Amino acid sequence: MTSSLSLVFEPHLPWPVLAGLAVLALGLAFWGVVRRARGAWLRTALIVLLALALANPVLRREEREPLEDIVVLALDRSPSQRLGDRPRALERAAATLRERLAETKGIRVKELELAGTPEGTLFLRPLAEALGQLDRARLAAVILVTDGLLHDLPGKPEAASAIGAPVHVLLTGRPDEIDRRLVVEQVPSFAMVGEPQRLALGFEDLPDAPGGPARVVVRRDGRTMAELDLRPGERRSLPFSLDRAGRTVLEIEVAPREGEIATINNRTAVTINGVRDRLRVLLVSGQPYPGLRVWRNLLKADAAVDLVHFTILRPPEKQDGTPIRELALIAFPARELFELKLHEFDLVIFDRYNRRGLLPLPYLENVARYVEQGGALLEAAGPEFATPTGLYRTPLARVLPGRPSGQVIEQPFVPLLTPLGRRHPVTHGLAEDPEKPGWGRWLRLVDVDPSDAAVLMTGAAGRPLLLLKRVGEGRVAQLLSDHHWLWQRGFEGGGPQAQLLRRLVHWLMKEPELEEESLSAEPRPEGIEVVRRSLDPRPIALTVTAPSGREEKLELVPDADGIARARLEAEEDGLYRISDGQRTAYAMPRALAAAELAELRATEERVRPLAEATGGAVSWLVRDGVPELRRVAKDRRTAGRGWIGLVANEAYTVTGVTRTALLPAWAALALLLAAAAGAWWREGRG
Repeated sequence: MTSSLSLVFEPHLPWPVLAGLAVLALGLAFWGVVRRARGAWLRTALIVLLALALANPVLRREEREPLEDIVVLALDRSPSQRLGDRPRALERAAATLRERLAETKGIRVKELELAGTPEGTLFLRPLAEALGQLDRARLAAVILVTDGLLHDLPGKPEAASAIGAPVHVLLTGRPDEIDRRLVVEQVPSFAMVGEPQRLALGFEDLPDAPGGPARVVVRRDGRTMAELDLRPGERRSLPFSLDRAGRTVLEIEVAPREGEIATINNRTAVTINGVRDRLRVLLVSGQPYPGLRVWRNLLKADAAVDLVHFTILRPPEKQDGTPIRELALIAFPARELFELKLHEFDLVIFDRYNRRGLLPLPYLENVARYVEQGGALLEAAGPEFATPTGLYRTPLARVLPGRPSGQVIEQPFVPLLTPLGRRHPVTHGLAEDPEKPGWGRWLRLVDVDPSDAAVLMTGAAGRPLLLLKRVGEGRVAQLLSDHHWLWQRGFEGGGPQAQLLRRLVHWLMKEPELEEESLSAEPRPEGIEVVRRSLDPRPIALTVTAPSGREEKLELVPDADGIARARLEAEEDGLYRISDGQRTAYAMPRALAAAELAELRATEERVRPLAEATGGAVSWLVRDGVPELRRVAKDRRTAGRGWIGLVANEAYTVTGVTRTALLPAWAALALLLAAAAGAWWREGRG
């Protein structure tokens, strides 16, 4: 507690009025003195006493309580601060500063933590928010412990002078750090399947140093796509194209540089979403029947599907005298469809088709080769498939999943999912209760021997109903009943007919979300969620590679639906790779902003203009240690060799005030009467 004594005036009249009267009175007194009138000096004294009485001088004593000055201790905990020895240097410096500030009298500490954001590491914005809650008149200094990698510093350092106190910067890291940074350019977020794309890539060594080439590896979905030897600063354009729709992940990695601060910016993964321009589907219906409209409506409802549909209304052997011009507008383009342009289609569907001489066997041989080379075939079988004229008696036999027994079962049955069908993405989740699906019955089934095909659904007497098979590079599906349209009509409550057929078509066209064996990794607030789908019920071994290169083994056990999940803790910044040996997934749970990855070396270049503009200092902890703290007056230097200054603002709060009038009313009256009497007596003697 301190006290302060001061002289103040509390006039009885407003100052302008008092000043006017004083000027008038002094003018009259001056006139009397000039004329040497008797008693002029006494009248002047009377006027002065009257002015003092009206001005009312007061002696004021204030009881003051000093206020603590405020030091903002800003600690940079952004991702770049987690590299090397920087975390330990930060904690040691913070502990030392807390101890010294606690020993300094009249100081209160306000701590501020800086974290990474999508814009990088911000300092001025959170500092302004913190200062908005404090009394800036009491701000003694801002002490910032950082690696210097701040991304919101002003272009003109003079703008930082609005802080109103020195900003002292203590740098973690080392001034001689080196780093290698991968540079990836011209990466499309979306790309058309089959169209040529380009990937521009390279790397930079910081600081620049002469050196030989380094190996850059590009992997697509975990498989090596290209290996390049590049020099620092060199850019190479790599052509590629997507072979399927959905997500494709490109991983690019450059070999590390000896002695670099970290390797988290040596590797990155980019996701490209493959989009098909148009899905071309060829549908050949052997005869009109109620299910024909189901196929047509399903495929025409998708705006991305170009459907070419032919229905055979009159087989060649039928002769009934109908004029040719009334049978068709165009001749069936068998050669154009099944020889010249077959490979332009993404899917071929034979719907209740059988051999009637319309398609020669060489054309069906072309379809078999089309499947083996990566095409997709769906056969919706009717009773014709069990006859000698069925498609199994053609070159398609080597790609079709089921071999007909010659029997057609004509009895009602409820389609059921097999144990494999409950796990397969085409049929998974179609029924809440697979044992009692609650959907309508079908009335006919073509009996086949499934051989090594995957049976997802069964019909009457447990016989196969839906078969899937991979043949060469392609895929084949077989639906062994022509009564799926009963679900669409709502017979006995109907069923998920559209969902089933849509999934079936998308599986045939290799849509990634319907792959039987898949691996995905998604970032979560608490780490990484890994999801592995498999038809194999056995445990699955995964290898998790952290950004630092550290590997960890993980075993997943699929549930009854064939899905295995696991949560991983992510302790490192950067890209994680999860692989089962054949499939690879990537996740970056603690994502780093591009600004953070662009520069990892600790630097003073960004923060020195800020410190100098505010009167602060910049020092390296590894070289100079934590500087001493000194209290300095406002008009003194705030930094020097080995020390940093904390401004003494001398702020206080008034706890009490004592007022003592120097010219009380009774004293003023007595003096005025005495002066008036003296002036009257002096004038009376003359």
